[in-house]
Amino acid sequence: MKKIAIIYYSFSGNTKSVADMIKEIFEIREYEITMVRLMASNEPTSFLKQALRALFKKKAIITEDVVCDLSEFDMVALGTPVWAFNMVPAMRTYLDKCQNLMGKNVLLFATYGSGVGKDKCINEMADIVKSMGALKIMPVLMQQNEVKNYRLVMDKVKTALSNG
Repeated sequence: MKKIAIIYYSFSGNTKSVADMIKEIFEIREYEITMVRLMASNEPTSFLKQALRALFKKKAIITEDVVCDLSEFDMVALGTPVWAFNMVPAMRTYLDKCQNLMGKNVLLFATYGSGVGKDKCINEMADIVKSMGALKIMPVLMQQNEVKNYRLVMDKVKTALSNG
């Protein structure tokens, strides 16, 4: 049986919603699924402070029990909201810690509000996983008001997977 790890950070729930829909797609494909929700133990409660940390590419302290060795997975999905043109600090930390992406297909997904910086965010994530040896990189960008449209999200993810 093929395996996928879906690793994401979600503050408002939008990125979690997309992660759950991705999970549905891979359940139908009969993958064994590992879901990992990243949590930052040093995260400020103020969104402004969170955005500033993202803007300056700060890292977060994430729990030690997170799956960082990805060697057992056939595919990996990585999701983040876009904050201040960047991925969230918890995802930045995770990408520093994760190992064994060589030869893996990677689905990148990002949720965003205004759209400013969404391409910068997804391109930086793509560059990082590419430098780690990812085989195929499949990006999906989802505006927060689109997340509630189940059909649209599913179509965007399926299109990215079929193009990858």
